[in-house]
Amino acid sequence: MIQIEHLTKSFGSKVVLDDISATFETGKIIGLLGPNGAGKTTFLKILAGVSGDYKGVVRMGDSAVGPKTKAMTSYSPDCEYLPGWMNLHQITKVYSDYFSDFDSERAFVLAERFRLDPRQKIKNMSKGMQEKIQLALTLSRNAKIYLLDEPIGGVDPASRAAIMDLIIGEYRQDALMIIATHLVADIESIFDQVVFMDNGKISLFEDVESIRMNKKKSVDALFKEVFACSAN
Repeated sequence: MIQIEHLTKSFGSKVVLDDISATFETGKIIGLLGPNGAGKTTFLKILAGVSGDYKGVVRMGDSAVGPKTKAMTSYSPDCEYLPGWMNLHQITKVYSDYFSDFDSERAFVLAERFRLDPRQKIKNMSKGMQEKIQLALTLSRNAKIYLLDEPIGGVDPASRAAIMDLIIGEYRQDALMIIATHLVADIESIFDQVVFMDNGKISLFEDVESIRMNKKKSVDALFKEVFACSAN
């Protein structure tokens, strides 16, 4: 589904993504793991088509990143982007106008599962509630690719299990999902594969089962081991 060849991205003299090559296949939930500043957010922005001016090749199916790929990619950034004066009723109307694959009925069902009031204005919601709304909107598109940047970063531990259940329940086998996070222990159970990223490079890309069988440890344990070493 996604083919990346020698992807490099810089901001001024700082190299944020450094000669990355990888292939991501449909039917997988992939964890994009690394410490803050590893390049995860920039990587997802490029895949989502909202960041350009990079070197290398990024293709989705038979198309380079552009209007065609943006139409089949559902992206949830790690920031608050919804207008504060809107409520869910108003937001779903906007999404329906912009995205032909958006299912407004599903959005309301998911919001109800999160116990969110669709009449409440975004500005009156907590950060965790806003993240739940963003996730519900993202998963309510019938997209081919889902890109989630820190989807559980602002929610309390008690809500994380509910979010994981939601992601698993809404995920389709004909799609690809990439989730960037540094909260590995809370989310690793849903991953098929993981990518370790640090200093703009991919240091590991492996099946989760292979890690558990061959390395005899969890993804979280390996993550702590690898990045504890890189921090020293």
